Amino acid sequence: MATYFNEFFGVDVDDLDAYGAFNVSLINDMPLFIDPFLLFSRENEEYQAQHDGILKYLMFLRDVVVEGRVTADLEKAWFMFPEIKQNWLGFSLLGNGGTGLGKDFASALRANMRTLFSNFGEETISRGSHIEKVCLVRDGVGRDNISDFTTNLLIGFLGRYTEEFARGYIAPAMRRKVWIRKARFNYTTESWERGEFELPWVDNDFVILTPKDLLTRDENWINRSDMIRDFERIPTTISDAALRGQVFNYFERVLAKPKNRHPNQKERGRAAIQTLNEFPQLIDYYIKLKEESGDEAADISSEKVKQTKLVFETQVRALQELLAATTKFYGISGDTYSEAHERLAYLKDVIEKKGGHRIFYHNGQAIQRESDLQILCRFVWFGSPSDVGAEANDGRGPVDYKMSRGAKDKTLIEMKLAKNTGLERNLERQLPIYQAASDAKNGIKTIIFFSAEEKARVEGILDKLGILGHRDVVLIDARNDNKPSGSKA
Repeated sequence: MATYFNEFFGVDVDDLDAYGAFNVSLINDMPLFIDPFLLFSRENEEYQAQHDGILKYLMFLRDVVVEGRVTADLEKAWFMFPEIKQNWLGFSLLGNGGTGLGKDFASALRANMRTLFSNFGEETISRGSHIEKVCLVRDGVGRDNISDFTTNLLIGFLGRYTEEFARGYIAPAMRRKVWIRKARFNYTTESWERGEFELPWVDNDFVILTPKDLLTRDENWINRSDMIRDFERIPTTISDAALRGQVFNYFERVLAKPKNRHPNQKERGRAAIQTLNEFPQLIDYYIKLKEESGDEAADISSEKVKQTKLVFETQVRALQELLAATTKFYGISGDTYSEAHERLAYLKDVIEKKGGHRIFYHNGQAIQRESDLQILCRFVWFGSPSDVGAEANDGRGPVDYKMSRGAKDKTLIEMKLAKNTGLERNLERQLPIYQAASDAKNGIKTIIFFSAEEKARVEGILDKLGILGHRDVVLIDARNDNKPSGSKA
């Protein structure tokens, strides 16, 4: 059952590792993204050349903004980019679709060009220039925007990187020559040009590989959250005593100080943002701090990539093999409601009695994010004879998965962590609304718990709502303190 790149293309996973590429899933995006700081900090001439290329393009954008040459059509051509979905990285909970960089990102970038990027390429405080500046002053421009922008500006490099591996390790019948729009920018004509690459081809689309040492998870090394949270460290790096004193004085003046308590983190964050707006040069001092600890970025990102590979590849494979060897999980037919219940019964049995619970743990720590749970279950669920897709937002919000066989046979499935603070409200109100909006006859909640306390909490909620023991609320015990040993399992 093919799930990962190496399985689809008959490649030895050791060859991928030796080449340095991440073995993506071709079923669902992996929750990783390119951090441009790793291009800057790695001792790799090609990476640094690519980083210089990104800076050159940003300086071009700044110059055309300052010159007043950006029309609506040129904004679309120069500032707006599609999502590169073919790298199978990002934060889609189902599939590999994304929104790309549209008008909001273009507006944010343009707005910053005259001020924040005015000294771009000529910084005197930080050691270098960084694209991440655009996400530091404007809320709503986050890691996915920066990663999408970086990936678009690197697509020519990534195309060549993938092409080289494909020609060496993938059969000609599984490769195809494709044209990629916006593969390189021509500074003479001031226009994007397409490029041709011979790339892996599957399901009527090409695939792009990404070097592991450019990837991270959670946040860019240079990010707005860190800057605000650690704001009070930033002024300490200012050598100009007068400026340093002004910054601290301004921060203390704007900081709300409630009676009988210290300001909370939210209040300190608001004061930090106001101070940064008053003294925008502080952004360069923050970047200088991150540069000085840049060696940590590579180590931390490398560990996050290893963890992602362990959880979303190694442990998923183990559970897939266990389900295939001990159950009929991947051979179920019938209507979607029957199929869903039978699959969940097999999954519950394997997790509770056959060691399958291990997929949810890393270093003894249970999975913390519901989004990770949903991606893991998507990988395991793959192979259904039904169409398993993302539930469209029908105006009431999305359900995790929708199984369907034609317009009249639909079953909605939600995967929830027992610790979810909104679980009671979700159980009480959400699913009936989804069912009405989607015309689905059936909906199933699956709730996974990792401790006796979580089990008691969930059962208490279900009892309160009068649905304890309901067929369509499936509880799965993923505790690791009540399972048989590996030999017995």
